[in-house]
Amino acid sequence: MKQFIKVMKALSDPNRVKIMKMLQCRSLCVCEIKEVLEIAQSTASKHLKILEDAELISGFKDGLWVNYSIADGRGSPYAANMIGNLIHWLEDSSEIKQIKQALPEVDRFDIVGKQQKSKLEVKKEDIIS
Repeated sequence: MKQFIKVMKALSDPNRVKIMKMLQCRSLCVCEIKEVLEIAQSTASKHLKILEDAELISGFKDGLWVNYSIADGRGSPYAANMIGNLIHWLEDSSEIKQIKQALPEVDRFDIVGKQQKSKLEVKKEDIIS
């Protein structure tokens, strides 16, 4: 019963459902997820932790990056069932279509480059002031 409730609670948040739909397309890091959903990185990380605890997604380290993908479903029959059903659900949702259209344009190296540039500009302003 506990695992069932954990899976249902994990999928009760719209952003977590969006994350699941995004991860059906490809593996993503937290910075790519936050960029598409336009949420804080800490919020994205919290959502990912909840989905991971429910065994709906898994994270794997690749150098400096942690990539998240849909779990294989072996850990929980409830998670496996929801993962299987989510593939077909919400495909006609305009929000999901918009997110899926944005995904090909999102690249972690571009995001990190923008963040680094922004930090450099802030430091430059501090030096000038």
